[in-house]
Amino acid sequence: MRSLRFVVLLSACFHAIALDDSTLGFVSGQWSLSLEGTTGVSGMQLAVVSETTAIIFDKVEHNPLSVNGHPAWSVELNLVTKTVRPLNPISNTWCATGSFLGNGTFLSSAGQNGLQAIRLFTPCDDGKCDIFEDQNTVRLTSDRWYPASVRIEDGSVLIFGGSTALAFINNATINNPTYEFYPPKNINGFNGLQIPSKFLVDTLNGNHFPNVAYLPDGNIFVAANQQAMILNWRTNTETRLPGIPNGVRVSSPFSGSAILLPLTPENNYTPEIMICGGSTVSEDLPPENYSVFTPTSTQCARLVLTPAGIAAGWKVEFMPEGRIMLDLIQMPDMRILIVNGAHTGVAGYGTSFDMVGNSSATNPAFTPLVYDPSAPVGKRFSSAGIPATTIARMYHSTASLTPNGTIMMAGSNPNQDVSTVEFATEYRFEFYSPPYLSQPRPTYTGLPSTVNFNQKFELNVDLPPGTASVNVHIMDLGFSTHGVHMDQRLVKLVSTLSHDKRTLTVTGPPSARHYPPGPAFVFVVNDKGVPSFGHKTLIGTGASPPVDLGAIANLLNSTTSNWPTTV
Repeated sequence: MRSLRFVVLLSACFHAIALDDSTLGFVSGQWSLSLEGTTGVSGMQLAVVSETTAIIFDKVEHNPLSVNGHPAWSVELNLVTKTVRPLNPISNTWCATGSFLGNGTFLSSAGQNGLQAIRLFTPCDDGKCDIFEDQNTVRLTSDRWYPASVRIEDGSVLIFGGSTALAFINNATINNPTYEFYPPKNINGFNGLQIPSKFLVDTLNGNHFPNVAYLPDGNIFVAANQQAMILNWRTNTETRLPGIPNGVRVSSPFSGSAILLPLTPENNYTPEIMICGGSTVSEDLPPENYSVFTPTSTQCARLVLTPAGIAAGWKVEFMPEGRIMLDLIQMPDMRILIVNGAHTGVAGYGTSFDMVGNSSATNPAFTPLVYDPSAPVGKRFSSAGIPATTIARMYHSTASLTPNGTIMMAGSNPNQDVSTVEFATEYRFEFYSPPYLSQPRPTYTGLPSTVNFNQKFELNVDLPPGTASVNVHIMDLGFSTHGVHMDQRLVKLVSTLSHDKRTLTVTGPPSARHYPPGPAFVFVVNDKGVPSFGHKTLIGTGASPPVDLGAIANLLNSTTSNWPTTV
């Protein structure tokens, strides 16, 4: 029965590569910023789950919103009406991770007082769906706090690293130097159980929330602290990459942010990773010796993940100002928006000797930057036309692209509980609207509910006057927490526009390695860089990831749930 429960739930330039063809531009001009409402729970974790809704997780604290007679710490946010519906997880989602499964179900895993928790949420249209969890039948193998996760080519999720207990920074006594799969796999001699990773030992102490990305060759890029590697999960083989340049640390509490740059036919889907921000401060200081005025890194480093690119090494450029706890948001016009974070300090609260309120950082980063990865070096960063926010988005803040093409920002709470001190608990959420939203936009109909690999399908398009050509971009909007964006991805599809410019023939992604099966938002982008609304489909067949009943049974028989229920 326990194994059956699993099955039922699952069913529910400098050596840079060319990123796009020469016909895709972008719209310059004035951005707008709007304050839209409150989330009811602080936005520590954020994922867009449908064309109209997003899910938000906080930690357990005394939020003003309640559910079932207790304070809520999760909501579904309606992106159209800007209203929230409280959800009811059972365990504490504090510093958990999140990814989507291949069938579209959202998976939240780990977290404090929920260290082994698996939480499943399948988006619905009737406003009745909620979070399922039962650690007696569905759980992780071991305690994890501050892990990362990544969806792989069979639609399952790999959960990587973390600690077994609360700490400002990881250390050998609480390190969990392993990874595991959901659903569990019988692989590499570990039948449903956790698999060791030497990288997670070698990157102590500052390796909470490592940066991970799935690559088109089916391997996984991982960066933590000052190191990087490629993980072959089929053989549990780690191939070390050149270290992060200039001694910069890039994972929590020295939180930089990483992004996989767009994969396109023009660049032969060649992966290139970019990591921005972080800190060069020592990881060996006692927590109380860190200062809110510790300088942060201005560095953005790019590495092409081919033999030639790796041999050439990281190529470095610099933001106008240093940042920590920043979010890198992939935009549908292939540019990247850099938002949130602070210019000085480290991630966390309650540690620095000169805390501001409880925050271990200060000097909030109020003004976003746009990064154009295809522009010449020295001309890639710009804040032209972008108004500054007045809301400090510090520790436990989030950001995400939305299907409409706006960028949502939420959260910030560098405090133990709800607080009104400086850098107070933040419930307001905002949207940046890029200038492309002020232009006539492409529209389309005919998107199938699923798009399989190499499948051809047709869209009926209505294009703005003067459009000469269009691109089709499928995007995973990812899961945002602590400046890390699990699974965020843009893949350009091969497409042909009819002579009358009314029909667009599109071919699905080349393989499950190029775009792991799961949710995608499809943007038709014209040659001016104006995107359509991003309608949702499932890449692949929409099937659940493979279930190994023997691996599930071995996990449940070999591990014990330490589940301290929160409600």
